[in-house]
Amino acid sequence: MLEASGESGSAAATLFRQDKQGKKTIKSYESEDQSYCDRLRQDMYFLTSNGRLSEHLVDKIILQLNRVYPQILTNKEAEKFRNPKTLLHTRLSDLIKHLQNKGDRHCQEFYRALQINAEQVYNDLPSRRIISPMFFLACFSVAAGFALFMNCCNSGTKVVGGARKILGFSPIIIGRHVRNICMLYLEDTSRNK
Repeated sequence: MLEASGESGSAAATLFRQDKQGKKTIKSYESEDQSYCDRLRQDMYFLTSNGRLSEHLVDKIILQLNRVYPQILTNKEAEKFRNPKTLLHTRLSDLIKHLQNKGDRHCQEFYRALQINAEQVYNDLPSRRIISPMFFLACFSVAAGFALFMNCCNSGTKVVGGARKILGFSPIIIGRHVRNICMLYLEDTSRNK
């Protein structure tokens, strides 16, 4: 049984799931733009690279996928993916491909098992890295400051005084140290002309 909670306009929704004992567990979903199969395809190289997941962790994830209701992996599939004679990289790659072929629900349960058993690896996944709006604002501010600086240097000495005023009052656009360097450069160029 799933119940939605939270504001409908928010990017992240929180869902409550009742397990077999009737307890509610909370599961939050970051973004509905990308399916879990697409995310798993994006994260496959990261997960299968050497040293990310130990054999013990992969076994725990497989067992959880085997025991979860509804069952994601059958007993036969779980035995196949837990076979110690096969390389860990091969088993994990085959498991991921198998889950992608089964559908989005199976990939979602894989992420749930990964989060429960290897939270640090789950948090470091490439599909979870989201660039914040502050990053774009900082890049835009640097570009605008650089454009203003270049415009002031090429125009002539009349604008240097105005540029100094603008740079003096722009601690938000550029950092204090960068502003001081720009002002020193403007003073040097005005002396040389």
